Amino acid sequence: MVFSLVLSAQQNAGNYQSGFKQEGNRFYFTNTNSRAIIEFCTPAMFRVRASWADGFAANEPWMVTQYNFQPVAVTAQQNAGFFLLTTSQLKVKVLRSPFRVEVYNAKGELLSADNSLYKNADTIGCVKKLGADEHFFGFGERMDFLDRRKKKLTLNVGRGKGLPHAVGAYNVLEANYSPIPFFMSNKGYGIFFHNAHPTRWDMGATDANAYRFSADGGELDYYFIYGPAFPALLMQYTALTGRSPLLPRFALGLHVGTYSGGTWGHEQNTSDQYVIELARKLREMGIPADLLWLDSTWRIFGKTGGKGATSFEWRETFKDPAAMFDSLYAMNYSMVGLHLRPRFDNGNRLQLLDTAQKLKYTYPEGNYAGEFVNFFDSNAVNWWWQHGVMRVASIGAKFLKTDEGSAFGALANESEKTGPQGKDISALHNVFPIAYAKAPFEKFQQFNRLRGLNHTREGYAGIQRYPFIFAGDWPSEWQYFAPVIAAGLNIGLSGVGYWSHCMGGFEHNADPELYIRWVQFGMLSPLAMVFGMDHPGYKEPWSYGNDALRNFRKYDSLRYTLLPYLYSNSYQLYKTGLPLMRALVLHYQNDENVYNIADQYLLGENLLVCPVTTKGAQTRTVYLPQGDWFNYWTGKPVAGGRYWNVVTPLDSLPLFVKAGSIIPIQPVMNYVGEKPVDAITLDIYPGATTEFELYEDDGKSLAYQEGEFTTTKISCQLNNKGFVVTMNKPVGKFTPPAHNWLIKLHVNEAPTGIAENNKPVNKVDNENALNTAAGWYYDVARQVVYIRSSGNNRNEVVIKVN
Repeated sequence: MVFSLVLSAQQNAGNYQSGFKQEGNRFYFTNTNSRAIIEFCTPAMFRVRASWADGFAANEPWMVTQYNFQPVAVTAQQNAGFFLLTTSQLKVKVLRSPFRVEVYNAKGELLSADNSLYKNADTIGCVKKLGADEHFFGFGERMDFLDRRKKKLTLNVGRGKGLPHAVGAYNVLEANYSPIPFFMSNKGYGIFFHNAHPTRWDMGATDANAYRFSADGGELDYYFIYGPAFPALLMQYTALTGRSPLLPRFALGLHVGTYSGGTWGHEQNTSDQYVIELARKLREMGIPADLLWLDSTWRIFGKTGGKGATSFEWRETFKDPAAMFDSLYAMNYSMVGLHLRPRFDNGNRLQLLDTAQKLKYTYPEGNYAGEFVNFFDSNAVNWWWQHGVMRVASIGAKFLKTDEGSAFGALANESEKTGPQGKDISALHNVFPIAYAKAPFEKFQQFNRLRGLNHTREGYAGIQRYPFIFAGDWPSEWQYFAPVIAAGLNIGLSGVGYWSHCMGGFEHNADPELYIRWVQFGMLSPLAMVFGMDHPGYKEPWSYGNDALRNFRKYDSLRYTLLPYLYSNSYQLYKTGLPLMRALVLHYQNDENVYNIADQYLLGENLLVCPVTTKGAQTRTVYLPQGDWFNYWTGKPVAGGRYWNVVTPLDSLPLFVKAGSIIPIQPVMNYVGEKPVDAITLDIYPGATTEFELYEDDGKSLAYQEGEFTTTKISCQLNNKGFVVTMNKPVGKFTPPAHNWLIKLHVNEAPTGIAENNKPVNKVDNENALNTAAGWYYDVARQVVYIRSSGNNRNEVVIKVN
């Protein structure tokens, strides 16, 4: 037949006419109003494309990293009213009149059903049936709700429009720093809308029986993914859009940002000496830290772009930047970075903007040559690196904070500039932050000969490949604390595992109590970051009183002890896409009690963190999911499947451990690698199944991608005599440093005897005796048996507790 399109105000896909055929994993359909392709990626994932034009757009490189898949076994049947495409996991019914798709699992249970696929002018969209008890999670870094059922939202990169700073900062309902057009349904499936234009979602707000999604342009192109468990969905989504690489191990330590003594309006106070003194003070006060970065006032702002542009010229108050970097590295800071924006500017000596424009390395803005570096052009990226970034990289900068990715085609923060405009920019605005983050991540990784690190605020689908995201410039007020937690949960449910925020908030002086509570949350976030623009406090821990300083040390030290646990979970993120900060719904998707819990989360799979977000709170209510739990601070068992009212002294954040957990910890250090770890402590909370896989590698290089790592399986089993704790011999190419094991086993009665590899272990008089020698001791008050092994991780160690 002759394929023709006659567009009316709105057209659905039309009725199937002809052209059904299979080519590899693809099935083709020609309809009265559209062409369609259904392509199977795996037995559990397929792609739906519908075009109201004569062809389909080329595959884009920014969101999706995998387009070629292994052959999928699909059985195709043609029936009078529909086609049936069957894999080992799914049955996809393609109805002929009108063309639409229904999806069933292998048992024949309906998962998803189209009402229509449509085009209206430039808008394309899909309407699907809404299940009576269906709920939706994901959509990127949203600060408002966890469960999106009966909600509307627009996904388009930007902070959102809001009230002036003095009366309430920004609108948390619109905040969109890192939107991601992906959701997971509690029915066991997910949808990734593969479209870079602004997208709009109505998840049953208008019609109680339907949900719909649309885009302002492009094609109707989405991936349907079947889990049915949420972790399986995230694993498949991140296989499609890319996984987070392992960061350097020291990046799990504290990140400290500074305005170098002078924020906006105080630039004359900046200096390289301020930075050195800040770094020295952290060391002298015993505050563990590993990374520093200098925010925007390290440089002059330039002549054309104002505060928003980057001149790559140091402010005159920085007398010797190279010596500053040398001093910081001499104090064992692992990485020092710099803030910049994506627009070139001319300075006093360098005319980078003029030159880049002449070379056409800036993105044009109508008849103007433009100021944004064209990060979509590899030649422009190379020139930006060689003539801009290398001016600071060559003297010691090792990463960038890439700010203002949202300003490409939208209003910038500190000026009236909007960047390029027009219809074509609609398809580039959301992926610009990915191209922008990709460039320094890859360039610095190659130059430093070290795992990449990039610190950015904006993102879209795929940004997890160039971590990490931080929550943005939220004021230091109680009203923004809980929404920031929700942002971290939603971004984790959307495939981004490395995420952070400004402890204590970013703008304004912080209430000391707010600072204390926010720090507790911050130190138990995926990445820990302290930074603020309040002059002269700058969120530095000694600026908020002695209680705040003690609290900061306590939770900073706790974080550093947890590094073996955090790093092992980072490896799981790299392998599976599971985030470090996990909304409870990720592991308890059938428990409706957790659907709207946006102020509790799992750190890894085993620690349940419950920040206190109410000023003056002496208690807070927590929900413990089904199972047995332990209070981390007291070691006391607590029953799950119910709510608890927990006492919350100012220095205490409610923290629980799931039964069946093994938490590996190490001694506190002022920086990662300060001293060898002669013993790793295994904090064991027995359950029906108690296991952990300890991951180790060199912590810095990319050799892990070639298999240069080891994993150590650790388990605790209950038998008729007691417990058997087994530390298997490490498996893998990497040889980890030798260390003994210190076991903290939570049991409610003293052992009668303990053996290591069938040899008796001596009982000692107190816990301190185990600091240097093998033995065991039972603490009656804590109900913990402490056991230090004589054997190390060069061989299997089996501890029997009778």
